Amino acid sequence: MGLRNDQGIVLRGFPFGEADRVVVLLSPNHGKVRAVAKGVRRTKSRFGGRLEPFTHVDLVLYEGRNLDTITQVSVIEAHAGLRGDLDRVLAAGTMVEVIDAVTQENESSLRAFLLLQRGLSALDDGPRHPDMVAAFLLKAADVVGIAPAFEHCAGCGRTADLTRFSFAAGGVLCERDRTPGAVALRPGLTGYLAGLARSDLANLPDHDAGFSGEAMGVTRRFIEYHLDRRLKSLTVDG
Repeated sequence: MGLRNDQGIVLRGFPFGEADRVVVLLSPNHGKVRAVAKGVRRTKSRFGGRLEPFTHVDLVLYEGRNLDTITQVSVIEAHAGLRGDLDRVLAAGTMVEVIDAVTQENESSLRAFLLLQRGLSALDDGPRHPDMVAAFLLKAADVVGIAPAFEHCAGCGRTADLTRFSFAAGGVLCERDRTPGAVALRPGLTGYLAGLARSDLANLPDHDAGFSGEAMGVTRRFIEYHLDRRLKSLTVDG
């Protein structure tokens, strides 16, 4: 046990004792980190507001047997631009919830960390693209190795006659491989989803209002199916 330097993005926190708080962060090298911020719930806490969700921080931690203790914290990026807009706060909440669900403690999470960093930065820069959350969910699926197939049949690999989408099979299916429960998608929707999946979050394709609601619906159902859980932040958003 001893002191170590780390950095992370604050995912969430919860009360611990009378004045302390356990803060859950995502570190690029250590995955999820749970650490105690002593006295943070007091009005005159030396940590101030530096451990709020979405904040990218630099830390000094004292390693404990069960929980580390935060001894110093400085802000790298507060993402102040997104905090005054409820729409962007809800989008950031979904990003954090998904990353929290797919990462583990004591496991390198560099790709997940960089994805969350890019997502929060994109939200910080201005009004969010209407399909930014859907694009983020698709990229999160790719980070954990469950990216849905949009351009070839998830069953046989064919690129023609792709008429159905299966959450269980992991993407589009041709007529020959269609399975019970596979849903029919409107022509053009899979192409739109593929564009969201491969584009940078700061430079997403032009918004298509005709596909937007369906894109979010398909993406949400896919992620919730594979996580085996409902996304609470999207329930609030809806």
